[in-house]
Amino acid sequence: MTPTAVLDTDLAAVLDRTPIAHLATVLPDGAPHSVPVWVGTHEGHVVIMTGPTSQKARNLQGEPRVAMSLTADDNPFCPVIVRGRVVDWLSGDEGWAVADAIADKYIHAPYDRTHERVVGMIAVDHFRIGR
Repeated sequence: MTPTAVLDTDLAAVLDRTPIAHLATVLPDGAPHSVPVWVGTHEGHVVIMTGPTSQKARNLQGEPRVAMSLTADDNPFCPVIVRGRVVDWLSGDEGWAVADAIADKYIHAPYDRTHERVVGMIAVDHFRIGR
Protein backbone atom coordinates (compact mmCIF):
# COMPACT_ATOMS: atom_id res chain seq x y z
CA MET A 1 0.00 0.00 0.00
CA THR A 2 1.14 3.51 -0.80
CA PRO A 3 1.98 5.59 2.28
CA THR A 4 -0.13 8.61 3.11
CA ALA A 5 0.90 11.68 1.12
CA VAL A 6 0.29 15.34 1.82
CA LEU A 7 -2.25 17.00 -0.46
CA ASP A 8 -2.44 20.80 -0.73
CA THR A 9 -5.36 22.00 1.40
CA ASP A 10 -6.77 24.33 -1.29
CA LEU A 11 -6.75 21.51 -3.84
CA ALA A 12 -8.27 19.06 -1.35
CA ALA A 13 -11.04 21.58 -0.59
CA VAL A 14 -12.05 21.62 -4.27
CA LEU A 15 -11.77 17.84 -4.68
CA ASP A 16 -13.75 17.11 -1.52
CA ARG A 17 -16.79 18.92 -2.93
CA THR A 18 -18.62 17.60 -6.02
CA PRO A 19 -16.78 18.69 -9.16
CA ILE A 20 -16.92 16.57 -12.27
CA ALA A 21 -13.35 15.95 -13.35
CA HIS A 22 -12.18 15.10 -16.85
CA LEU A 23 -9.45 12.48 -16.61
CA ALA A 24 -7.02 12.19 -19.51
CA THR A 25 -5.04 8.99 -19.99
CA VAL A 26 -3.04 7.56 -22.88
CA LEU A 27 -4.36 4.73 -25.06
CA PRO A 28 -1.94 1.93 -26.01
CA ASP A 29 -1.43 3.50 -29.46
CA GLY A 30 -0.44 6.84 -27.83
CA ALA A 31 -3.74 8.61 -28.55
CA PRO A 32 -5.37 10.62 -25.74
CA HIS A 33 -8.42 9.28 -23.89
CA SER A 34 -10.53 11.63 -21.77
CA VAL A 35 -13.55 10.73 -19.64
CA PRO A 36 -15.60 12.47 -16.93
CA VAL A 37 -15.15 10.97 -13.46
CA TRP A 38 -16.22 11.51 -9.90
CA VAL A 39 -13.23 12.45 -7.80
CA GLY A 40 -12.25 12.58 -4.14
CA THR A 41 -9.32 12.40 -1.77
CA HIS A 42 -7.96 9.59 0.38
CA GLU A 43 -4.78 9.46 2.46
CA GLY A 44 -3.32 12.51 0.72
CA HIS A 45 -4.03 11.29 -2.81
CA VAL A 46 -6.57 12.21 -5.46
CA VAL A 47 -8.83 9.19 -5.99
CA ILE A 48 -11.06 8.03 -8.83
CA MET A 49 -13.07 4.85 -9.18
CA THR A 50 -13.60 2.73 -12.24
CA GLY A 51 -14.24 -0.80 -13.39
CA PRO A 52 -11.11 -2.94 -13.21
CA THR A 53 -11.29 -3.72 -16.95
CA SER A 54 -12.47 -0.28 -18.13
CA GLN A 55 -10.47 1.48 -20.82
CA LYS A 56 -9.15 4.03 -18.32
CA ALA A 57 -8.02 1.28 -15.91
CA ARG A 58 -6.27 -0.57 -18.73
CA ASN A 59 -4.65 2.68 -19.91
CA LEU A 60 -3.43 3.50 -16.41
CA GLN A 61 -2.00 0.05 -15.84
CA GLY A 62 0.16 0.54 -18.93
CA GLU A 63 0.93 4.24 -18.45
CA PRO A 64 0.13 5.58 -14.96
CA ARG A 65 0.48 9.29 -15.79
CA VAL A 66 -2.74 11.33 -15.82
CA ALA A 67 -3.93 14.85 -16.43
CA MET A 68 -7.19 16.07 -14.96
CA SER A 69 -9.18 19.24 -15.45
CA LEU A 70 -12.18 20.37 -13.46
CA THR A 71 -13.93 23.44 -12.21
CA ALA A 72 -14.82 24.12 -8.62
CA ASP A 73 -18.50 23.31 -8.17
CA ASP A 74 -19.07 26.71 -6.55
CA ASN A 75 -17.09 28.71 -9.15
CA PRO A 76 -17.29 27.65 -12.82
CA PHE A 77 -14.82 30.42 -13.72
CA CYS A 78 -12.03 28.89 -11.65
CA PRO A 79 -10.21 26.17 -13.61
CA VAL A 80 -8.34 23.47 -11.73
CA ILE A 81 -5.58 21.50 -13.45
CA VAL A 82 -3.92 18.42 -11.92
CA ARG A 83 -1.12 16.21 -13.25
CA GLY A 84 0.10 13.11 -11.52
CA ARG A 85 0.35 9.34 -11.67
CA VAL A 86 -1.55 6.39 -10.29
CA VAL A 87 0.63 4.93 -7.55
CA ASP A 88 -1.74 2.30 -6.17
CA TRP A 89 -5.05 0.53 -6.77
CA LEU A 90 -7.48 -0.27 -3.96
CA SER A 91 -9.90 -3.15 -4.30
CA GLY A 92 -12.00 -5.37 -2.08
CA ASP A 93 -13.38 -3.92 1.15
CA GLU A 94 -10.80 -1.12 1.20
CA GLY A 95 -11.66 -0.09 -2.36
CA TRP A 96 -15.39 -0.23 -1.68
CA ALA A 97 -15.01 1.98 1.40
CA VAL A 98 -13.36 4.69 -0.71
CA ALA A 99 -15.78 4.19 -3.63
CA ASP A 100 -18.70 4.58 -1.21
CA ALA A 101 -17.20 7.78 0.24
CA ILE A 102 -16.91 9.21 -3.28
CA ALA A 103 -20.44 8.10 -4.23
CA ASP A 104 -21.88 9.50 -1.01
CA LYS A 105 -20.66 12.98 -1.98
CA TYR A 106 -22.35 12.83 -5.39
CA ILE A 107 -25.50 10.73 -4.86
CA HIS A 108 -25.78 10.54 -1.05
CA ALA A 109 -25.73 6.75 -1.13
CA PRO A 110 -23.24 3.88 -1.40
CA TYR A 111 -22.12 2.84 -4.87
CA ASP A 112 -24.17 0.13 -6.59
CA ARG A 113 -22.59 -3.28 -6.01
CA THR A 114 -23.76 -4.76 -9.32
CA HIS A 115 -20.55 -3.55 -10.98
CA GLU A 116 -17.08 -4.26 -9.61
CA ARG A 117 -15.02 -1.15 -8.86
CA VAL A 118 -11.40 -0.37 -8.07
CA VAL A 119 -9.99 2.92 -6.83
CA GLY A 120 -6.97 4.55 -8.40
CA MET A 121 -4.82 6.55 -6.00
CA ILE A 122 -3.15 9.46 -7.80
CA ALA A 123 -0.04 11.17 -6.45
CA VAL A 124 -0.10 14.81 -7.54
CA ASP A 125 3.01 16.03 -9.34
CA HIS A 126 1.64 19.45 -10.34
CA PHE A 127 -1.57 21.42 -9.87
CA ARG A 128 -2.93 24.88 -10.52
CA ILE A 129 -6.09 26.52 -9.23
CA GLY A 130 -7.27 29.55 -11.20
CA ARG A 131 -5.67 31.16 -14.18
